Amino acid sequence: MFLTKKRAVLITLTLVVVFFIPLLYMPESIVGHRSDDMLLFLPKLLFLAMTAAIMTMFILIIIFKNDYVMNQLNTFKRYSHYLKLLVKRDFVTKYRKSILGVFWSLLNPLLTMTVISFVFSQIFARVGNFPVYLLSGLIIYNFFNESTNLAMRSVIGSEGIIKKIYVPKYIFPLARVISSLVNLLFSLIAFLLVFIVTGAEFQWTMLLLPIPILYTFLFSLGVAMLISSLAVFFRDLTYLYGIVLLMLMYLSAIFFPIDILPDWMVPVIGFNPIYHFITYFRTLALWGEVPDLWSNMVCIGFALAALCVGTFVFMKQQDKFILNM
Repeated sequence: MFLTKKRAVLITLTLVVVFFIPLLYMPESIVGHRSDDMLLFLPKLLFLAMTAAIMTMFILIIIFKNDYVMNQLNTFKRYSHYLKLLVKRDFVTKYRKSILGVFWSLLNPLLTMTVISFVFSQIFARVGNFPVYLLSGLIIYNFFNESTNLAMRSVIGSEGIIKKIYVPKYIFPLARVISSLVNLLFSLIAFLLVFIVTGAEFQWTMLLLPIPILYTFLFSLGVAMLISSLAVFFRDLTYLYGIVLLMLMYLSAIFFPIDILPDWMVPVIGFNPIYHFITYFRTLALWGEVPDLWSNMVCIGFALAALCVGTFVFMKQQDKFILNM
């Protein structure tokens, strides 16, 4: 076969170099502001080149591995009904015996926003319409938090099914992420209600909100595939992951503006993918602007990197799951 694993890696690395060189000479409107500190600017260009290389590699895989891709799509189609059942089960189970039921998907973000706004609204009074600013961050972070937390235990919790019948194992983390996506859609209704109540100005760019949601979905799916496979072999991960989520929350600038931080902290937060997804969401919803090419490439880069790594690890380890359950 032309496109073996080793060749795919070599082609990707070559593409990184090929894309990196012309990026050095492109205008700032494309690559962003050229900082005086090249130690900060060069990694940005390298990340941009890696994103372009991964996207190109995706296209090459679809072209040269067409039979494999079609086989995977046909398998997914055959078991899509089971995926729907899992999503429905997760949704129904979550609100079973609850008086308010699905309305908790609306109330949870609203109540959380109310409590945090009460505590921090005066501290960060300079942030215009703090409730909307806060909720826009909570929606993205809560989706990532819930989807990956549920997905982490999805394979372990499906031990009985995996041992009895054949089902594509990626169905289990995928179902958890999709069920969390349904909850996110309800949270968007709460977001619109807050917009109306607080008198915030609706922006036409809100029509583009599916874009950051898609980026977050792909990133969350990649992380979900990765940690759901690792959790089978390292059960302590289910406890350690809570610490990681806590760290990500405070590094996402959910309830404070980033300009209050010291200069050395800004690049640190820049390594947090959730921060970029939240900023993209806020740029569309609050500020009425369309994010530039750099913002899109950063989000695409994080999403595709997580999806590639997560899928590769999951597919490589899935045959060993049954031996460790």
